[in-house]
Order: sequence, then C-alpha cells, then structure tokens
Amino acid sequence: MSSTADPSTPATQVASLPQRTNVKRRAAKEPLLDRIIELLLFLAGVSSVAITLGIAGTLVFESLAFFREVSLVQFFTDHLWTPLFADPHFGIMPLVSGTLVTTGVALLIALPLGTIIAIYLSEFAPAGLREGIKPLLELLSAVPTVVYGYFALQLVSPLVQKIVPGTPAFNMLSAGIVMGIMIVPYVSSLSEDALRAVPMLLREGAYALGANRLITAVKVVYPAAISGIASAYILGISRAIGETMIVAIAAGTQPNLTLDPREGAATITAFIVQASLGDNPHDSIGYKSIFAAGLVLFLITLSINIFGHWLRKRFREAY
Repeated sequence: MSSTADPSTPATQVASLPQRTNVKRRAAKEPLLDRIIELLLFLAGVSSVAITLGIAGTLVFESLAFFREVSLVQFFTDHLWTPLFADPHFGIMPLVSGTLVTTGVALLIALPLGTIIAIYLSEFAPAGLREGIKPLLELLSAVPTVVYGYFALQLVSPLVQKIVPGTPAFNMLSAGIVMGIMIVPYVSSLSEDALRAVPMLLREGAYALGANRLITAVKVVYPAAISGIASAYILGISRAIGETMIVAIAAGTQPNLTLDPREGAATITAFIVQASLGDNPHDSIGYKSIFAAGLVLFLITLSINIFGHWLRKRFREAY
C-alpha cells in the first residue's frame, strides 16, 4: 500500500512537516555552535592574559639579573643614567623625569582639547557635521609616529625656538605638543561615545529647570559620563607614556634630570630604542638595563590603569 496522508490532517500541517524538521535540526546544532563560540572567546581571553603574564614574567626575570649587579638604592637615587658608558651610572630618575615631562605637556594639550571637541560633537554639532568630523579626527591616529616625530623636529621645534629664544632644537616641549596632537583622537572619540550614552532624560530635566545647552553639557552630561571620560583620559595617558618615535626624534637622547620642558632629555622608551640599536652583548650590564627600564615603564603604566579601573568603579553611573 502506498503511504498517504491522513485525510483528517489539514494540508497546511502536512506541508509544514519538512519545515518543522529543519527547525529541529537547526535547534540541535545551535548548542554545539554556542559551545564552539564560547570556547573561541575563552581561548581569546586566556591568550590575552597569558601574553600579558609572559611579558611581565620576561621583564621581571631579565631585570633580576640587572638588580644582582645594581642595588635598588642606586637605581632610584643616582642622578645619572649612563649604563652604556665606560664609567656607568644607573639612576633611572632622569629617564622617568623625561617621560613624565613630555607626557605632562601632551596631556595639557590633549585632555582639554579632546574634551571640548567631544562636548561639541555630542551636544552641539549637527548629525551630518559630526559624522564628517569624527572620521577626520580619527585619521590622526593612523599617521605613523615617525612622521609625527619629524613633524615635531622640522616644524614645531623651529616655531618654539622663535617663541622661546634659547630653546635647543631637541626639546621636550616640541615633542610633548606633537604627542598631544596625536592622542587627541583617542580622548575625543571615546569621550564623545561616553557623552552620547547619557540618557536624554537628564538633558530634558535640565532644560525643564531652565538650563541652557552649555550649562546642561558641562554641569549635567559631563559629570554623568565621567566614568567613560576617565577611561578615555587613562587611555590617552598610557598612550603618551608609551610613545617612542616622537620623543626619540624630537626630545633628544641624553638623559637629563630636569622638569623644564624647554630642555632636551631622554625618555624611557627613547633609551630602549637607543640601547637596542647598539651591539651590546646579551650578558652585559648595558643590555640588562633595557629590561630594568622596561620594567619601570610597565609598572608606571600598570599603576595608571589600576587607578583608572578604580576611578571607573568609583564614579560609574548605571541608568
């Protein structure tokens, strides 16, 4: 006998049987696909942690060999850093001061300028203008840093010398100014996203109380988005501290314990570049000093990120 459908079964139900079968098959495959995606995400997270631990472990292990020959007291109190000279000195503070001064100059430019741009794009700019300006700003972060370095040396430094007579060609002020221009997109883009995430109800409440757009933006929206804006600031600070080519080209390569941005000085990253280009034997104290300087830079950046994490948790607002 030929198999036929039950006459009492509606034709629409008979036609939908293959579709139900496909739905069941897809439902059976979804848990397996979910497990694969979860596994890939887990491996990605574990790999990032493992890479970070590997970097930290390498710096610590290699730095221990350096500190077997150089005491911590000498490392933090000596005012000279000449590990590659015949008469070596191992005071890290000249490199730290150069790093902090150039970073400070960059932040004095990037944080206010990036915040103003973010507030304008979020609260005042028309949608079409915002969609046009934001990609142009982000193009600044795509420019190679070596280009920024020669821009600082060839254009900004001569201008600084005209404005501040007696300033040398290699100075931290020029390097810091160009670094600030470079990190403006990081600050403005993330800050603008944080400002736009603030609910419109807060703005409407401020308008209802008689506040204008500027007061609303500065007194209501900005404080409400402070946790996200703080993340943008921390990213900008970390980016400035870790910058290499701009300071190596424009700030100078001579360690100099000074807080005057008009002078030239080497930073931690500039020294690492300088020492890595030499022919130092791997068992020499000059080669080991690279890892000690890198460990200090790593600890500075880690401390800033831990502080930023605390700041986000402290001021985070949930809407």
